[in-house]
Amino acid sequence: MIRRNPHEPHRVSTPLELFFDLVFVVAVGVAGRTLLHNEAAGHFSVGLLGFAMAFFAIWWAWMNFTWFATSYGTDDWYYRILTLVQMAGALVFAAGVTGIANPEHPNFTLGISGYIIMRVAIILQWIRAGIGDPSGRKTAFGYAIGIAIVQVYWVLFAVVVPDGIKPWMFLVGALAEIAVPVVAERFNTTPWHRHHITERYGLFTIIVLGESVLASTTAVIEAVNESEQLGDLLLIAGTGFVIVACLWWIYFALPQHELLTSFRTALGWGYGHYFVFAAAAAVSAGIEVALEVETQHATLEAAAAAATLCVPVAVFVFFVWLLVVRPQATTPSNVAMPAAVVLILLSVFAPFSLQITALILVALVAFLTAYAVPHRTKHLN
Repeated sequence: MIRRNPHEPHRVSTPLELFFDLVFVVAVGVAGRTLLHNEAAGHFSVGLLGFAMAFFAIWWAWMNFTWFATSYGTDDWYYRILTLVQMAGALVFAAGVTGIANPEHPNFTLGISGYIIMRVAIILQWIRAGIGDPSGRKTAFGYAIGIAIVQVYWVLFAVVVPDGIKPWMFLVGALAEIAVPVVAERFNTTPWHRHHITERYGLFTIIVLGESVLASTTAVIEAVNESEQLGDLLLIAGTGFVIVACLWWIYFALPQHELLTSFRTALGWGYGHYFVFAAAAAVSAGIEVALEVETQHATLEAAAAAATLCVPVAVFVFFVWLLVVRPQATTPSNVAMPAAVVLILLSVFAPFSLQITALILVALVAFLTAYAVPHRTKHLN
């Protein structure tokens, strides 16, 4: 296993990487549906906490593989088998998500087991990279040792830590996980390919947003079956699709690879995407909560129901602005996006909050298009 050329022309995602994303989005979908059930039942704090923990594990395993693959992806049989093992671990983890987010009796055993399967596979990948690449050996072995140490912590977390303090101890483990690349990359920076990385993140964003498209489709199906509420349910479906389309447009309004000028900037950009991905996944739950309320399968106050969609939309827009737009856009754009975030949050307390949010996003897309297109045209030329 040798290091990839970080300037390799025409580097694109491989079929294996796309298959990897497809499997991981199954875990994302399970996390989103678990959040939906908790929100619809009014268990907001427990539901959000469980979702945040479950999504961290999904995102972190996906992110580690993505950055490893951009530096050492060989696509040979051994690499493929270890990647498939990670996918199997993701499915085991998905089966344990419901237990992690259980509001009464949380159970981390199955989720931690799936997570460790994923992590053992990536440890073996890093060991192989260290053996095959003398120049990057210290970094590769640093990753392998660091990840292995944290997995011991997760075993103790599942077996020893009392349920009452598990959320706090989970935070400790999460901080330890994200510290591993910071420490390992001090030896020698891995040869990541910035075009490949931004494409991988963009594709995963699209796939996660696809869960929200599925939620809108569910609303259409319910509308067909509930003729008495046909108009209201179709309105939810149409509004949900407009919101998702606008989020897609906003994310891809400006090119991102030019932002990754150093490991430090790439680290902040990559870590910040936790909030982008998590918010995108939570949007699908918000659309389905609106559907549950409309069909009277859930009884929530109007503001609470609206918040399940409007808040993740606002989080998505804010972090896309912070990570993507702010460093390279014009001053008007850097004023418009935070203002849109505030308006979306305020719309929670207004009638027709979902439709107001959709209108705000449409206006923001039009505004960004007017200011972003010249930048992109210049970039392409």
